[in-house]
Amino acid sequence: MGHIARKTLFVLASLSLASALGACGQIAAHRGAIIDPVLSTTLAPGVDNRESVQRLLGRPTFVGQFAPNEWYYVSRNTGQLAFATPEVKEQVILRVTFDGAGNVATVDRAGIEQVADISPEGDKTPTNGRESSFFEELFGNIGAIGVPGAGGAPPN
Repeated sequence: MGHIARKTLFVLASLSLASALGACGQIAAHRGAIIDPVLSTTLAPGVDNRESVQRLLGRPTFVGQFAPNEWYYVSRNTGQLAFATPEVKEQVILRVTFDGAGNVATVDRAGIEQVADISPEGDKTPTNGRESSFFEELFGNIGAIGVPGAGGAPPN
């Protein structure tokens, strides 16, 4: 093998190795509100109101469905390797409640401890009732059609 062929082979191997390693990089994503930790700590009950909170943090991610005096700001950072399931790296949930006059009553902050890890059992949903095999399902109706009392066609 000539010197130029070896050099070309080395360059091609290096490029394919670099592209393979590049595919293993982690994909970072941000979803939700961008909550500045310094600005969010300046919210004070009794001092701020709806307008000042909206000027400071923007519109809420969502408003409480049963309590419209609760505003929620949700922020989540995730990381993902290639085709794997995204993993939550950081999460902030900021809940601001208002009194009847529209002034801030409480400010609560929660983090990643609110993320629930749900692990389903198997890939099949259990059902109550009779367990039947493949062959029972396949051949179970043989002879049942037209039998009196079985709900088939009426006898002649």
